[in-house]
Amino acid sequence: QVELVESGGGLVQAGGSLRLSCAASGNIASINAMRWFRQAPGKQRELVAGVTIGGNIDYADSVKGRFTISRDNAANTVYLQMNSLKPEDTAVYYCDVNALLLGARYPYDVWGQGTQVTVSS
Repeated sequence: QVELVESGGGLVQAGGSLRLSCAASGNIASINAMRWFRQAPGKQRELVAGVTIGGNIDYADSVKGRFTISRDNAANTVYLQMNSLKPEDTAVYYCDVNALLLGARYPYDVWGQGTQVTVSS
């Protein structure tokens, strides 16, 4: 089993910053992609940023230049530094990890519990 623990959400004024973290633990052999999604009320969940084991990074157009994703492979942790936050960034942010467990043949996706980010205008 893999457990994800997210932290770092909260309330911030527009223009402010927050840093999210997501730590994976369990019987992990390796972690492939680590991604952040978000879901605002009444909207579909959307990909915010992702980083592969090889270090390839993608961002949603709406966050490019403001958000930075990074990972600490030794700690099985992914971070999302969010700067210049806007009210439209308000959402529940979810961590998603594609992990291969010890003894398993195939990796699978594990989701965090979500952390609320609220940006006031």
